[in-house]
Amino acid sequence: MPSQLIVRPLATSDYEGWRPLWDGYNAFYQRSGPTALPEAITQATWNRFLDPAEPVHALVAEQAGRIVGLAHIVYHRSTTRLHDVCYLQDLFTAPEMRGLGIGRRLIEGVYEAARNTGSSRVYWQTQAGNAAARALYDNIAKHQGFIVYSHEL
Repeated sequence: MPSQLIVRPLATSDYEGWRPLWDGYNAFYQRSGPTALPEAITQATWNRFLDPAEPVHALVAEQAGRIVGLAHIVYHRSTTRLHDVCYLQDLFTAPEMRGLGIGRRLIEGVYEAARNTGSSRVYWQTQAGNAAARALYDNIAKHQGFIVYSHEL
């Protein structure tokens, strides 16, 4: 684990450190170049993180003043629970920092943030072939066996 790694809420001053990780995360999911997200989506996402009225939040992992990981979360209601649940929508670690426990620390930070807001569950999804991430996830959460479907409108 990197020394003095801090997991904390995103701050307004973090944009320059957050943006390359956001772009890297999107590139991992083939959203770069001609398939990149429109800049308006990136800017709206960033602004949502900073708006206390929004259910969308971000944590960052920082080491020696450098942001080396991000976690984006969304709190929402559930039809099967009395308390909100927390969806871990995005998780990304700088490629050169992988394997050092940063992803685990970010997820633990999400667990803590969700617990502090009264959420009753944290959940997320990943691609079936994302073996490196799944090796971590299988150790810190339970795979419920669900398959995700989506339809673009």
